[in-house]
Amino acid sequence: MTFHVIIGAGAAASRTALLLAADGEHVTIVSRGGGGPDHPLVEKVAADAADADRLTRLLEGAATLFGCAAPAYHRWLQEFPALADAMLTAAARTGVRYVMLGNLYGYGLVEGPLHPGLPLRAAGPKGRLRARLWEEAAASGVRATEVRAGQFYGAGAVSVFSLMVQPRVLAGALALVPQELDLPHSYSSIGDTARTLVAASRDERAPGRAWHVPVVTPSARELAARLARLAGAPEPRLERLTERDLALLALTDPFWAELTEVLETPGLPYVSDFTETEKLLGVTATPVDEVLAELL
Repeated sequence: MTFHVIIGAGAAASRTALLLAADGEHVTIVSRGGGGPDHPLVEKVAADAADADRLTRLLEGAATLFGCAAPAYHRWLQEFPALADAMLTAAARTGVRYVMLGNLYGYGLVEGPLHPGLPLRAAGPKGRLRARLWEEAAASGVRATEVRAGQFYGAGAVSVFSLMVQPRVLAGALALVPQELDLPHSYSSIGDTARTLVAASRDERAPGRAWHVPVVTPSARELAARLARLAGAPEPRLERLTERDLALLALTDPFWAELTEVLETPGLPYVSDFTETEKLLGVTATPVDEVLAELL
């Protein structure tokens, strides 16, 4: 019976595990805390995925390694390279297919839609790191592919929208948001992200290239308004956090200092093109109201 290993126990990792298990495939989900969904075909293992030797042992006999974990946001530069190197090393030793969950940071600021054929020319440290992790995997000889998501939303998502907009809207309170409020922005649901990961793991055309998770592109204000209507909440109130606001907040928590690079845009829409994913992998975007209804 087909067997897979998933690193990480967050929403995308857990939803991916359940999709595979629903098809009768065994899954081992690995995280430091040993968390994950409850299912007869899902085994939860507590381990440090940055330990390449331990990970290699866990991968023996597996068909696929899904890399869905990331360090704390403000510790990416310090901890992500070792985690990524261990996963790549274990994949090379065992010959499994390696499916990486990434994002759109590596492109940097681009005028026009983002598509997988664009060069990875990010100038900031997080974007350069994301680009380097993919470039190393692509050059390694491992059967690697990267699935790049937009900002997460939906049940279980951890993102600017889920943390800073969603609870404030549902409470009828003012939401302060560190991104453009009235321009199209790419949001990937947790479910669509998991479906793209699974589809990429099963398609022989997937290795050696990147795929974009399907997105919807409302503005932050529009997405908040749709959530409020579905929840019966008051009309949402949103204001944008400025660079000065972020600098002051960074004095209280290192998380805030990390947002300037990836969320401050020069007044441009942020739109991801997922045409190839839809055409070749057969995954399309779930309607916004369906995702928000599941969340509620």
